Amino acid sequence: MPRIAGVDVPNEKRIDIALTRVYGIGLFRSRQILTTTRIDASVRAGKLAEDEVSRIANVIEEKYVVEGQLRRQIQQNIARLRDIRCYRGLRHIRGLPVRGQRTRTNARTRKGPKKTVAGKKGIKEMHRG
Repeated sequence: MPRIAGVDVPNEKRIDIALTRVYGIGLFRSRQILTTTRIDASVRAGKLAEDEVSRIANVIEEKYVVEGQLRRQIQQNIARLRDIRCYRGLRHIRGLPVRGQRTRTNARTRKGPKKTVAGKKGIKEMHRG
């Protein structure tokens, strides 16, 4: 398994797909990197020569922020939003959707599992009294 940017990329996958295992590199960026290094995208990652792997690693290191450094940068950005107490920061603090999505329904990923609250009594039950 070639090791690129601190990540073992799978041998059996095409190199353009295998590079997407690195956090911060998607398919578009992966193909950009391969064009820059003049490596065929259809080659399997395990078949790459050592110099090709090092060329890919050098391009990633020079041009892109990936893996731990990118994760740290994102966390710092969120911490800054929280510190200045802006709207987006407050949404992060409260664990609610940040980008304007509805929360009446469909916000389960951010809000977590349902917390059932007792509802109002029905109208029929109120008139019996």
